[in-house]
Amino acid sequence: MGKLLVTGATGNLGRRTLQLLLERLPAERLAGLSRAPERAADLAERGVDIRPGDYFDYASLVRAFDGVDKLLLVSAQAFTDRNAQHFNAIAAAKHAGVRHVIYTAIQRDDALGITQVGVTESDVFAEQTLRASGLDYTVLRNPMYLDQFDGYVGADAYENGVRVPPGEGTMAPALLRDLAAANVAVLTGDGHENTTYTLNGSEAASFREIAATLSEIHGRPVPYLPVEVEEYLESHVRNGLPRHVAEFLTAWVAGVGLGSFSRNTDDLERLIGYRPTSYREYLEENYPAVTKRETAPL
Repeated sequence: MGKLLVTGATGNLGRRTLQLLLERLPAERLAGLSRAPERAADLAERGVDIRPGDYFDYASLVRAFDGVDKLLLVSAQAFTDRNAQHFNAIAAAKHAGVRHVIYTAIQRDDALGITQVGVTESDVFAEQTLRASGLDYTVLRNPMYLDQFDGYVGADAYENGVRVPPGEGTMAPALLRDLAAANVAVLTGDGHENTTYTLNGSEAASFREIAATLSEIHGRPVPYLPVEVEEYLESHVRNGLPRHVAEFLTAWVAGVGLGSFSRNTDDLERLIGYRPTSYREYLEENYPAVTKRETAPL
């Protein structure tokens, strides 16, 4: 039986996936791909076969995928040549004899035609390439990450309100750990071939509803204050984000209001076998960190 290989072994999603796999399978069945294998020394010490490779280096991928049965292809970062990287990885997987490729895309609603800058077009390309490759494939369309909630509304909503571009669309964000558990379910399970899953957390809400939830948690009103897209973008630039990153984040948050993340399914819960953490549960425990300091005993 071939190995299961996870790319992006030192990234947030790839590392979590390998850590969960170690709870289910012997380490000798697991491999990880990294451009900097030394950064995965902790996984290597636990017996995971960490292999060097770069999405831009086709030959390195062919070598890294040797003896691999199932491959989790964590999508490349935005604002890089994602098409070239994903094509190299899929072609190398076929060359190396990989049977099944699982690709992590970003949730989208094709009917709405909303393009998330930096990712939508290259996700479509990767999915089309997979379907044309002859390989078994699974596409896991990820939602927004609960772990990055501060990036959407800032860490100061209790003081300044929820200031985001307008819209009543909803999202059901999920924890990276729950999404990693879905990766594990597909990597270790059967019957997922040639299937696309849309993954969501267990509770959907608009930003207006999120402001109401923060009000309940905080015990004081947290207003929902829609702002123009350009104002939202410029606020992140003023806070030090590079403009292209601010544009990326703004497109995502504006897309929520427009409905690009509103399609909700129970795919994540069915894959992982438990109820994913809801945004309300996460906010009660984690937003913002300063709240815990304010309420700590003196």
